[in-house]
Amino acid sequence: MAKNNKKNKISYESEADVLTVEASSKPIDYAMEIGNVVVHFTKKDEPVLFEILDASKFFTKAGSIMKKSGASRFLYNKKPILA
Repeated sequence: MAKNNKKNKISYESEADVLTVEASSKPIDYAMEIGNVVVHFTKKDEPVLFEILDASKFFTKAGSIMKKSGASRFLYNKKPILA
């Protein structure tokens, strides 16, 4: 597997409450909306851009679900998981 040294670009538009993650600079051909997430793809079906709509609600709900499931202990551990 080739190593990708390019950093993902992440931006947040507070007025629209949209978090955008650019995973690639490849040209976008089409997009699909899956719940509150819009995923943009290339002609070869590679994901390029992710938009999380109502981002503040999305992350509040995700945090609540993680807390209930016990998964949050991995995020808020006092010691680094990978050292």
